[in-house]
Amino acid sequence: MTDNFSKNASQAILHDAESQNTDAQDIDLKDIEFSETKLDTAAAATKDELSKKRVGILGGGTAGATIAIRLAALGLETYVFEKKKSLIDGPPMCHLHAGGNLYREIPDEDCVALLKQCIDILRLYPYTIDVRPTVFAVPTRDEGLPEDLLPRLDILTNAYRELIAQDSNNKVLGEPENYYQLYSHEQLIALSEREQVAIPSTVDEWVIPVTKYLDLNKVKFPLIVVQEYGWNIFRLAASAQLALEGYEHAHVFTNTEIKQVMPVDCENCTNADHHVTKWRVDYQQASQSQSESIEVDYLVNACGFRTGVIDDMVGVKVERMVEFKSSYITHWGDAGGQIPEIIVYGSRGTPEGMAQLTPYPGGYFQIHGMSKAITLFTDGLVASDKASAQPQLPPQYVHYIEDGWDKAPLQARSQQAIEYVAEFVPTFNSARTVGNALYGGQQIPGQDDTLRVADVSLYSNIRYARAENVKASSTLIAADQIVNELTTLGLIDNDTAENRSRHAHEWAYLANNDSLTIDKVARVLAEDRGFPAAMADVNHSIREMALENLTPAQP
Repeated sequence: MTDNFSKNASQAILHDAESQNTDAQDIDLKDIEFSETKLDTAAAATKDELSKKRVGILGGGTAGATIAIRLAALGLETYVFEKKKSLIDGPPMCHLHAGGNLYREIPDEDCVALLKQCIDILRLYPYTIDVRPTVFAVPTRDEGLPEDLLPRLDILTNAYRELIAQDSNNKVLGEPENYYQLYSHEQLIALSEREQVAIPSTVDEWVIPVTKYLDLNKVKFPLIVVQEYGWNIFRLAASAQLALEGYEHAHVFTNTEIKQVMPVDCENCTNADHHVTKWRVDYQQASQSQSESIEVDYLVNACGFRTGVIDDMVGVKVERMVEFKSSYITHWGDAGGQIPEIIVYGSRGTPEGMAQLTPYPGGYFQIHGMSKAITLFTDGLVASDKASAQPQLPPQYVHYIEDGWDKAPLQARSQQAIEYVAEFVPTFNSARTVGNALYGGQQIPGQDDTLRVADVSLYSNIRYARAENVKASSTLIAADQIVNELTTLGLIDNDTAENRSRHAHEWAYLANNDSLTIDKVARVLAEDRGFPAAMADVNHSIREMALENLTPAQP
């Protein structure tokens, strides 16, 4: 059996780039030669009988890759099968929803759960984060008031304080008292008279460009500034790739399609409560003419919006929805330096839906406009039925996901996105489209399309789990629930040094890689996917700029 994604892909990228004095972005993934060096991790010493246990993970998105890291670190033989050529190449992400302030419709307890999940995922993937605040504005046309969000923000501040009390290393969003700041109209007018700073180092300095570019006549006051950081999908893919390369027990197959999943030994298969103790996974790599098979002791379905396909193979009946969404990449050279993310509230799915301007280095911006003319689609939300657990997206959107956008509709929607943001940031009219988008299908368990917190469903009798992450930050919680399940089933010993180090977030790959390593691998991935290399960078790494350096607004 050949791993299509070999153990030290990223190390080879860096070696080739340095030895040939070639920029990493000039290297094509398919041309990489791989070495066989392994990280010296504690997991390599796992007992032989445990390391013989196999878990198959179908899908190498954020959920599949994170679950694989968690299990491989415990010494399980972990097999990841991904249809695309690299890991974590899916629906758009823009920032870490550290409290879910974006979602007025979800309950406070879900926001607290998002806060905890985001802190955990940040500690696993610290080099994926761009340290900068997010500015929330309520437009004058909206029925809501900024003050409506203050009780939630206070709940989140207290929850953050409690998490720090439990573990001081959870203080990754700065001091609790600086978790959010309010800016009155008077404060904003005063800041507008100050000169913009190219590289902000205080909250006030981050807000200066907001006062210059946001149309203050179209928003209500106060503006809310929250420490919800940027989250970079290319750096996330690079981090997962580097992490999995370091584990002897991790086996990753990219460019690989799952053909069939079948129970190997099944008791009372005609009964709804039947038992399965082994699964056979039939798969075919793109480079091979025939399919291959492997038997696993536990099966994890992490296929994202395609989870229903595997559910049908396994014989599990479940209700779910799938939504096709897209965000658009633009270039705006007139920002005058680094600016925070700007979100203008709106009613989802209406012509006045939320507008979101997400900054990247190099003057690139990602845009969400939560209307059906931009990010959402009139026929983009579909549900499963009695015949199948897999909702059927219209063929056009499946074509976009698998083959890329058609040029004309992509250009039209990108331009509409620019015009949508320019209603509130007038000078953004000068932005230009760059001919690409971040898009994909998002799964939503059940029948509630406002659901934002979900993790995993477990089927103990058949040794099967389905990851159901609506938000990528939920993936580590899902992984831990699977670990608990595997412990109950006797497939792993949960009381190990490896597991204790996980709970302390002592991830092996972080000791062997730094931000510069992530930079180079992420830039290769970005360019290979057709995006500007600069979008793989961050302005402020979490390890280089702690938010305690940000001072609160001055009255």
